[in-house]
Amino acid sequence: MSITAEAPATASEELTAVTTRAAVCRAPGEPWEVTELTLDPPRANEVRVRIVAAGMCHSDDHIQKGDAPMRMPVVGGHEGAGIVDAVGPGVTRTKVGDHVVFSFIPACGTCRYCSTGHQNLCDEGKNAATGEFPDGTFRFHQDGEDFGGLCVLGTFSERTVVSEYSVIPIPKEIPFEVACLVGCGVPTGWGSAVHAAGVRAGQTVVIYGSGGVGSNAVQGAALAGAERVIVVDPVEFKRDMAKVFGATHTFATAEEAQAFIVDATWGELADHAIITVGSLHDEVIASAIAAVGKTGQVTITAVGNGWIDENPGALIGFQRRIQGAIFGGCNPLFDVPRLLGLYQAGKLKLDELVTRTYALEDVNQGYQDMLDGKNIRGVIRIAQ
Repeated sequence: MSITAEAPATASEELTAVTTRAAVCRAPGEPWEVTELTLDPPRANEVRVRIVAAGMCHSDDHIQKGDAPMRMPVVGGHEGAGIVDAVGPGVTRTKVGDHVVFSFIPACGTCRYCSTGHQNLCDEGKNAATGEFPDGTFRFHQDGEDFGGLCVLGTFSERTVVSEYSVIPIPKEIPFEVACLVGCGVPTGWGSAVHAAGVRAGQTVVIYGSGGVGSNAVQGAALAGAERVIVVDPVEFKRDMAKVFGATHTFATAEEAQAFIVDATWGELADHAIITVGSLHDEVIASAIAAVGKTGQVTITAVGNGWIDENPGALIGFQRRIQGAIFGGCNPLFDVPRLLGLYQAGKLKLDELVTRTYALEDVNQGYQDMLDGKNIRGVIRIAQ
């Protein structure tokens, strides 16, 4: 994607607030509204990014609908890619002119979790639901009111200011429309199969939900060498696309999939079930538990109100395991470049994930298309 070149920020510009157009949600249940905000300059260890493309993740819709807690008003978006145009004092991870992708969970590199290989659990991610910076301040404002950025990012905006811990430099030849997806949806799905589930060659894997996250769980399982990658999704378009990403079998219902799994495995059942549906619910959890055999694992990545209401004997007798996963268990500073390397090598499909692109003003239509099952991923093209 080509964009209009802009000169890097000067030292004086770095100290000046700018105006940015952004899609905001003022209260749970209200639609996204595109408005102008004032954006503070970056402070110490912060960077300002001119955003070129932003991914429309289902999590933002959960926030807008009020299904997940978030301080309001909020600038939406936690997937994005763009160009650094100003840096604050002390920044070492990136520089002006770098192309970067945002990591929806920052990685400080030094806390207990980062230092033990769990960057997806970095302590610096504690303010994701408030949009506050560590000192309790905000960078977006309008008429004296503070706006947080979702995950302290706010990528549904022409520009944003974030911690340097939240950006990862990427090769300049990577298209922004696909790069933006590697900050959340791609590693969350791919890692759910590769890291959280630990899929191995020859195994049978069943994936419930094949949207923006599930499609990448399919890719992860296929790349890990699973013999059978079984997808359950009621939407025909998503089932068809799942085959593009490596699914070997697809079914509209859990019941159809269960019958196939029993037959194909001679009753031993699946090794792994990965739940990546748009909204977690009790029925899909029960289906996933029933689908895995002895020592099988159910990995839950979906967000929703589902609850594990199962007879303990169903877990104990078969020694089944249930594993929660955030960010797919990925280490963003390592896994994001690795995933982009797989894309450049032709082994990971990213272009195929993007079904449609939208202008910032069309954000509500984009989410309606997602809910209607028309998109694998929608992307907002912000800079032209």
